Amino acid sequence: MPAAPTLSHPPASAVALMAGTVDYAGLFPPAALSMAEAAAEYAAALAGPDAWLLGRFVVPAGRLAELSAVRAAVADPSPQWRISAIVADESDADVDSIAAFNVAAPEHAMVDAIESKPQRLAGIDWLADRAAGRFDVYVEVGADVDPELWLARVASSRLRAKIRTGGITAAAFPQPATVLAFLAAALRAGVRVKATAGLHHAVRGSYRLTYESDAALAPMYGYLNVLLAAAALRAGWPAAVAEQVLLSTDPTSLHFRDAAVRWGAVEFSTELLSETRSQHLVSFGSCSFLEPVAELRLLTTE
Repeated sequence: MPAAPTLSHPPASAVALMAGTVDYAGLFPPAALSMAEAAAEYAAALAGPDAWLLGRFVVPAGRLAELSAVRAAVADPSPQWRISAIVADESDADVDSIAAFNVAAPEHAMVDAIESKPQRLAGIDWLADRAAGRFDVYVEVGADVDPELWLARVASSRLRAKIRTGGITAAAFPQPATVLAFLAAALRAGVRVKATAGLHHAVRGSYRLTYESDAALAPMYGYLNVLLAAAALRAGWPAAVAEQVLLSTDPTSLHFRDAAVRWGAVEFSTELLSETRSQHLVSFGSCSFLEPVAELRLLTTE
C-alpha cells in the first residue's frame, strides 16, 4: 500500500484501515462524470496529499479505448495508473479489450483487476478460465443468491468477491443482515472482498441519494461502518458487536489513535485493521474521492 503523506501525519490506525482503499468510480452514478472529467479527478487525486488513500480507477471494459485516448492526453507526473475493468457477464469482447488496452500503453495505465456480475454459477468458472492468475478478479454476489454457495465457488476458483452496498434508490441498499451475512460467509470461505456503491460518507446516516438538490434522503452505510464491521467479524467477536458497528451513527464516539481505533466501547487494534484490509475487506468503490477523504480528515483531526 502507498505510504501515508509526511505532512498530514494521520494516525497509524487510519493508515492501516484506509491506505489505498478508495477505488475511484467517478464514471458511475450518481457522479456520472465524463471520461475526461473522471480522468482529471483521478490525476488530481494522485498528485495530491491524500493520494495514499487512493486505489484503482474503475471503468467499464467497453470504454477502455476511450480511457486510453484520454489518459495519454493527461499531463501529470504520476506513475502508471492501476485500472479495474468492469466486464459484462461472459463477454469475450470485454476480455479482448482489456488485453488490447494493456498492450497499447502500459507506461500510462494497466488493468490489473476485473469486476463482473455473473448471472449463474457457471459465470464464475468462465471468469476463472479467462482471468484467474492474471488479474484480481471480483465476482459480484447478488442479494438474491445464496452467498454461501456462491462464495464457495469463488473460493474454489481462487477469485475474490464483491458486494453492492447501495445505489441511487433507497431500495438499492441491502439490509444489515445481508451485508453481515456476506462478510461472515466470505471470511469463512477465506475470500477477499470489496464493497461498492453508496459509500460516499464515513459514518452511517440519512443522506441525499444523488447530488440533485431535491434528491430524496435515505439511510446509507458509512464506509467506516462497513470496514470496522468486517474487522469485528475477523476478530471473532459476537455478531451483535459487528451489527452494532455497522449501524452506528455517532461520529463523536469514534476516535483514531496510533495503536487503535475506538468506536464507543469497541476497540480495534491497528494490527487487526491491517489484517482485515489485507485478508478480508480490501477496498471499496466510490464515485467521489473528495467526499470520503474530507470526512475522514475531520474524524482524524483533533
